[in-house]
Amino acid sequence: MRVKFDRDTCVGMYQCVAEWDAFEKNLNDGKADLRGSEEEDEDVFVVEVPDGEEFDAKFAARVCPVDAIEVYDDDGEQVV
Repeated sequence: MRVKFDRDTCVGMYQCVAEWDAFEKNLNDGKADLRGSEEEDEDVFVVEVPDGEEFDAKFAARVCPVDAIEVYDDDGEQVV
């Protein structure tokens, strides 16, 4: 499972930070950062979800008010 995070879309509500510790506040930019991620495209970051953290990753995506977070299963299908 992997997460794709569009940082440009992020508005800094930080709800994802409260739900999954892979996200952290970046108060200088007013946006969240996805720890351990790699930049896939300009301001789009991806990271593999560690075993046991799938629920938290999905919940972080669900609570994002601007849908900046997408979750994909191992087959590349979007689940959130």
